[in-house]
Amino acid sequence: MFSGAHVILYSRDAEADRTFLKDVLGFAHVDAGRGWLIFELPPAEIAMHPTDGEPRSEVYLMCDDIAETLKALEDRGAEVSRPVSDQGWGLVGAVRLPSGTELPLYQPHHPVAHSLSP
Repeated sequence: MFSGAHVILYSRDAEADRTFLKDVLGFAHVDAGRGWLIFELPPAEIAMHPTDGEPRSEVYLMCDDIAETLKALEDRGAEVSRPVSDQGWGLVGAVRLPSGTELPLYQPHHPVAHSLSP
């Protein structure tokens, strides 16, 4: 029924953040026209969490070894904006995009759904 998911991040400096996604994170991409890059993401999953506040969305990049991933990204020039912390359900950290936006990463402690598909 569905062929994929399309995630949109809004940025105050989209060009710099696109360059970061391409050069620092190393995401493959296509040019949808006029330099509008669309990046390939690793396998994804979606979760629904309850909230008493306003509904919102969050995007995390998942990794098998968050310490190793953050070190590799730092070596490529990324700023680690949030050191690793254990949240019980996983280890969480973040890097800062050139626009100032924080991009969270996490290493789950729970089974992952994206491993269900061949």
